[in-house]
Amino acid sequence: MEETSREAVATAVQRVAGMLQRSDQLDKVEQYRRREARKKASVEARLKAAIQSQLDGVRTGLTQLHSALLDVKDIQGSLADVSKDWRQSINTIENLKDVKDAVVQHSQLASAVENLKNIFSVPQIVSGTKLLIEQADLLQAHRKLMELECSRDDLMYEQYRMDSKNTSDMNLISIYFEDVQELSDELAKQLWMVLQRAMVTVRRDPTMLVSVVRIIEREEKIDRRMVDRKKQTGFIPPGRPKRWKDKMFQVLEGTVSTRIEGTQSVTREADKMWLVRLLEITRKYVLDDLIIVKNLMVQCFPLHYNTFNRFFSLYHNAVSTRVTELAAEDLEANEIVSMLTWVLNTYKSTEMMGHPELLSECDINQLEPLLPPDVVNDLLSKYVQTFTSNITGWLRKALETDKKDWQKETEPEADQDGYYQTTLPAIVFQMFEQNLQVAAQIDGDFKEQVLKLCLKQMNTFLIRYREEAVTYKEEHLRDRQLPQCYVQYMIAIINNCQTFKESINSLKRKYSQSLEPTDSDAAIERTLNEVAKEGCQFLLDEVFLDLEHHLTELLTRKWVTGSHAVDTICVTVEDYFNDFNKIKKPFNQEMTSEALRRVVVEYIKAVMQKRITFKNADERREGADRMIKEAEQFKFLFRRLAADGKCLCCSSVTLHRVKTQTGSVVPSLPSPKCSS
Repeated sequence: MEETSREAVATAVQRVAGMLQRSDQLDKVEQYRRREARKKASVEARLKAAIQSQLDGVRTGLTQLHSALLDVKDIQGSLADVSKDWRQSINTIENLKDVKDAVVQHSQLASAVENLKNIFSVPQIVSGTKLLIEQADLLQAHRKLMELECSRDDLMYEQYRMDSKNTSDMNLISIYFEDVQELSDELAKQLWMVLQRAMVTVRRDPTMLVSVVRIIEREEKIDRRMVDRKKQTGFIPPGRPKRWKDKMFQVLEGTVSTRIEGTQSVTREADKMWLVRLLEITRKYVLDDLIIVKNLMVQCFPLHYNTFNRFFSLYHNAVSTRVTELAAEDLEANEIVSMLTWVLNTYKSTEMMGHPELLSECDINQLEPLLPPDVVNDLLSKYVQTFTSNITGWLRKALETDKKDWQKETEPEADQDGYYQTTLPAIVFQMFEQNLQVAAQIDGDFKEQVLKLCLKQMNTFLIRYREEAVTYKEEHLRDRQLPQCYVQYMIAIINNCQTFKESINSLKRKYSQSLEPTDSDAAIERTLNEVAKEGCQFLLDEVFLDLEHHLTELLTRKWVTGSHAVDTICVTVEDYFNDFNKIKKPFNQEMTSEALRRVVVEYIKAVMQKRITFKNADERREGADRMIKEAEQFKFLFRRLAADGKCLCCSSVTLHRVKTQTGSVVPSLPSPKCSS
């Protein structure tokens, strides 16, 4: 207390010091005193009120505790009186045991009397119920059955209450009512038959289906009541719970599975399109059935059954099981494509599960995949393997067919621009196009994969194509009379290279999302250029084999004295180039440049081999004039050959005064500045 008082005094001193810091504040001392007095009075009043409230609460609590004590004493006395009365009534309760037994016996007799009519007429009721079942009057048959079961169950329950261990009486009742269980089984069979034909029944006689559902709902209620009684008494009648509702859904599931499995009407041996037909029939059945469920069947079932979604799931699971079984079979390549196209595209499209009439009732995006991803990947891998094997065989056969055409005695066909060609590019790319169209139906990524595979096989094929072209040339050189149209078909081979290039670019534009060149593209481009270049070389070899004798006469004594070698060379070259005009750009331009280069090389070889020595200046002038004349002749020839628009610097023979040891003038090669 003393410490508290000191703290209070110190605080008061600080407050007074704060209020009297200036001399002018001394005039307000009386005002400060009155203000502090008011504050003190207010605090004291609040303290008094709080203490008074606490005292009132304590007083009320003491009063309630006193009342509770009195109540406890009263209850204690009452319990003592109850205990005394209970001890006095024990003997009385024992004396009432006979009354209790009489009550139980009376209850059993009352139950027996109540069911007496049914007990004595069980055979007649059973016969009548069987007749009702045969007449398909299922509701009335079920009402009779419930009466029989109720009589049996009541008797067995009363017997169980009287003596639960007395099995002989229970067996006696069971034997007497044994026909009731058979009757129940017979009625159940009729219900399942109706449910198995639900799709037909709901269109012809929907009331029959409604009756079946009502019967099953009644049995469900009885099952629940019997199960609840078992929890209380331990007794449950024989055959309960029947669980007909669960059985109903099992029957419907089996019906859906049977309908899906029964769609296969033909086999692969009888019809190569068996899988397409099977999938189309399945699509039609599923769509038609779900529309019937939506428009008719949902009205026959209680709302809480969620009928449409249940059937939607049943059909989805049945179709998934069926296509999984089909995927496990040894499917061919075209069958794999049909399967995957149907599973990945058709199934969720507007032609089937995504049909406008069904979208309002379901969300197809919530459906699980028909086939697991690993099964889809296995099918794709199997298709790629089969496709690789098939396309290798197709390309081999196509090349063999083309090789046979090379031996024909008639010229190859020409395209609309007059260029020679064979059917090989069209056949090859028709195969590629067909397979890419099929792959595009499955998946965009798979389409890219098939395109890459096609280009890879194309590169391998072109290597073989190049080898066969070389073999074709070698066979011709052994007998230049055969085949008769060697030049024309070699031109077609060269033109095919350009067609291959154009077709590959067309495929990439149409089926590839990326137009960036790949390693495979570069390899194909390189091989095609090599085939075309070698083909051009083979044709020029053919030309210069015919000119070999005439070229050896250049810059010889015979040439000086008036040889017609150059005229023959020009006529021969022009004759060949009439056929070479059937070569597509840019290969025809390269042919012209190469032919000119070879002619110039022959002149240079003649000079370097010193085939002639001029005796005097007159002969040298005569030789130079002759060479200039021949150069102009060649210049005119190659200008005409290149008249399709190619630069003419490669078609002219530029003369330089290149003095040799013999003093002759040599025509130079084309200018190195030319891109050719």
